[in-house]
Amino acid sequence: MNAATPAPSVKDQVSEAEWQTRVNLAACYRLIALHGWDDLIFTHISARVPGTHDFLINPYGMMFHEITASSLVKVDLSGKKLMDSPYDINPAGYTIHSAVHEVRDDVDCVLHIHTAAGIAVSAQKQGLLPLSQQSLFVLSSLAYHGYEGVALNHDEKGRLQADLGDKNFMILPNHGLLTAFPTIADAFLGMFTLQRACEAQIMAQSGGVELIHIPQQILDGAKAMVAGVTRSKQGMGGQLAWPALLRKLDQQMPGYAE
Repeated sequence: MNAATPAPSVKDQVSEAEWQTRVNLAACYRLIALHGWDDLIFTHISARVPGTHDFLINPYGMMFHEITASSLVKVDLSGKKLMDSPYDINPAGYTIHSAVHEVRDDVDCVLHIHTAAGIAVSAQKQGLLPLSQQSLFVLSSLAYHGYEGVALNHDEKGRLQADLGDKNFMILPNHGLLTAFPTIADAFLGMFTLQRACEAQIMAQSGGVELIHIPQQILDGAKAMVAGVTRSKQGMGGQLAWPALLRKLDQQMPGYAE
């Protein structure tokens, strides 16, 4: 069985800040694989290169569990590769991620997945319902962007930008889930929360009985509750969970920091 050819290390070719971003982004890809949320090679996570408008994204053709810090592809907002790589990038991934990075200076990481639970909820006309504590976190900052087919039309970028606005979570009907946060850790924890909320909704609905919705007065206070539990007014508290997630990854899927 052939393994992916290891990418030559680029650690000495980039700044220390970019290298750390590469390590964290590669870890995020592997955590998605570890949780079973990958879709072969067909979803994507991007992270802004510190101090620039360029971003890093997965090499199109590598499985998420194979991705390393050095194999990530660096592109500018026009999609032009800025360092040599034998891989191209997913054109639909470019459309979605460049759209967010163009207009959201507060967002350094955009995470997009196609999980069964996420797609199932995205196909429901009412979208995510206030059925779980996890949904409370999401509903405080949730947007929707209607399906326009595979995201190959660059004209869609403006509509996606308008629909996302200043939100951190997005459900793409008939398609999947997206998070956009100031850090890679927050984007991952945000996706963990959104995915868990979708799983809980599908499982609750499968019982075929009347469901209990979270009262509106609690939903109205969601932002304050989220800030209290995450110790952050803008993020998900990813910095609290990230070191433990990396320890788990080092035990079960090491090699990302290469």
